[in-house]
Amino acid sequence: MKKAPKIRFDGYTEDWEQRKLSAIITEKLSNGVINKSGTEDSNVKHINVINMYTFDKIHTEDLALSSYDEKTIQKCNVEVGDIFMTRSSLKPEGIAEANVLLDSGRYVFDDHLIRMKVDKSKYDPMFVKINLGNKMIKTQFMMRSKTTAFTTIGQEDISECEGKFPCLEEQKKIGEYFQNIDRLITLYQKECEKLLDFKEYMLKKMFPGEGFSVPEIRFNEFDGAWSKCRFGELVVKFEDPVETPTGGYMRLGIKSHAKGTFHSYVKEGEGLETAKMFRVAPNKFIVNITFGWEHAVAITDEHDADKLVSHRFPQYSFKEGMRPDFFKWIIFDKRFKYHLGVSSPGGAGRNRVLNLESMLEYETFVPSVKEQQAIGQYFRKLDELILLHQHEVEAYKKMKQYMLQNMFV
Repeated sequence: MKKAPKIRFDGYTEDWEQRKLSAIITEKLSNGVINKSGTEDSNVKHINVINMYTFDKIHTEDLALSSYDEKTIQKCNVEVGDIFMTRSSLKPEGIAEANVLLDSGRYVFDDHLIRMKVDKSKYDPMFVKINLGNKMIKTQFMMRSKTTAFTTIGQEDISECEGKFPCLEEQKKIGEYFQNIDRLITLYQKECEKLLDFKEYMLKKMFPGEGFSVPEIRFNEFDGAWSKCRFGELVVKFEDPVETPTGGYMRLGIKSHAKGTFHSYVKEGEGLETAKMFRVAPNKFIVNITFGWEHAVAITDEHDADKLVSHRFPQYSFKEGMRPDFFKWIIFDKRFKYHLGVSSPGGAGRNRVLNLESMLEYETFVPSVKEQQAIGQYFRKLDELILLHQHEVEAYKKMKQYMLQNMFV
């Protein structure tokens, strides 16, 4: 059996030692409180199941304030370094999700949690918390759990499970390493959220609001009212019909809620029983008439070119002087979504087919070509920055997963 991980910090060569979890704690595992027990102190923070699913630690600033009497607070006896685990889960693999408290204060914890106090003279709480998610220990939790409507695990079952532990110094280095990764993940996530909020704000300010013909925020070189137009005055129907392939082909679909396009491969013999389909071209407005009411619209790009669609996915070219990258934000607007719903009479789901003539009656405001271009470029750069932060988050998550698999036994 493996006694040391594949990846280690320099200077550490000793085998990791196997220990029962009951051997690393200073007192028996315990549950928390069930209900509020008084109003003596209303500034007590309550740790609950939701707080087990934050990355690096229990974020104490997110904890709800509750009212508990002093006796209950003392009974819970929450201290820095306490580890908390979920007692139950809908799925066996979700059992005993753990997190650690690293901030001092006045706390109580939920009856749905199990608390572990480790011997800090030999074990680092952050390392132990991460190690509890290790495959070796998780498998034991699942084997010892009981499943009815929920999968549950008790204190004694957790205590009997075993894990491998290095010396305290190495534990601290590993715990600090993963804390730093989680800080970076959280940092990029927060930056991404700020940018998304900023983008939403600017979309409201850089397009005319209800009853206005000019936006609140505008580039300095532009002035004057935007022109009011029907959507049908801005686009023209585009069709590129082809015979339905007898072999396999790539099909384009449109996500609801204006979340873009997707592609799927249609195997030979599974294609539509129709004589013709339509080839997709870039920089077109495209809509799924079956789910137009659910905002299934998009502006196509080079990745969508040459994919095939049925007659239920009509395409429209933008007339001269109209910029597709600007109209991307016009069609994403909730007012356009509402109009698509009104233009889709009928019952629920597939019975609500979009009336294209009604859709083209939608009225919007349009600036000059140069202003369209400036706005389109502005939001494209903002999207690129958001995507960059999202890629950073995913890269650090992948690195974390890889290191978790290789820095533990």
